[in-house]
This record gives sequence, C-alpha cells and structure tokens, in this order.
Amino acid sequence: MRILFDTNVVLDVLRNRMPHAESAARLLVSVERKQIEGLLSATTITTLHYLIAKAVGSTRARRHIETLLSLFDVAPVGREVLAAALSLGFRDYEDAVLHEAARQAGATGIVTRDPRGFTKGRMRVYEPSELVKAVAALPAA
Repeated sequence: MRILFDTNVVLDVLRNRMPHAESAARLLVSVERKQIEGLLSATTITTLHYLIAKAVGSTRARRHIETLLSLFDVAPVGREVLAAALSLGFRDYEDAVLHEAARQAGATGIVTRDPRGFTKGRMRVYEPSELVKAVAALPAA
C-alpha cells in the first residue's frame, strides 16, 4: 500500500490532538516499519513546517520535518498536478491538489479525517482508524 497522508493526520501526531492522535500515531509507526509506504505532498511539508514552527519554534519544526522526510516519500506538486486538480471539480482546491499529487505519485490511497472532501476523486480514501484496520489485516512480511 502506498498511501498519501493529509496534513491533519500528521498534525494529529505532532500536536498530540486527541482523540485522533492514537490512530494517526499507529499509522506513522506502520510507515516506519515499512508495512505501508507513506507519502506526503510537497505542499503538506511546507504547511506542516509553518504550523509547527508557530507552535514550537523553527528549530523543533526543522527537526520534525527532517524526521518526516526520513520516513515519507514526497509526492511532487508542479504545474501538471495543479492543472489536473483544477479539472476535478472538488469543492476544496487543496484536497484536489492532494488527490492529484497522490495519483501522479502512484499512491493507492489517501488517509484523511475528511473523506467527504475527496468524494469526486478516483482513489481509495481512508479514515485513519479504517486504515489502521486495513494495515492490521495485511499479511506479515
């Protein structure tokens, strides 16, 4: 499974936002253990840095980003992704960009706490708790 994580799923862990942090943390552990391939959009990484730096300072934000980059692959966001996202008809352009970045990077799905934002998409969308169950059902490597 190659899964793109949306910003809020990662923030749930970094900011320990209950009750969502537990499922999100289990998913990050699954990425760390290579049970699933994790992807972050390039725009997610910049957004995370901005939000984390506001909360805990730029030095700690930088360390968090370094850790994320050691665990996750990056789904590029360029002209092709941005243009394709415009044609999807999503209500939220940011969700459309995430969808297209994931699709073009070969993801098999997206994990988000707002699956309704991706109803016009062509990819499998998981809520964090749902993906935790799917990962648990995978055969052991």
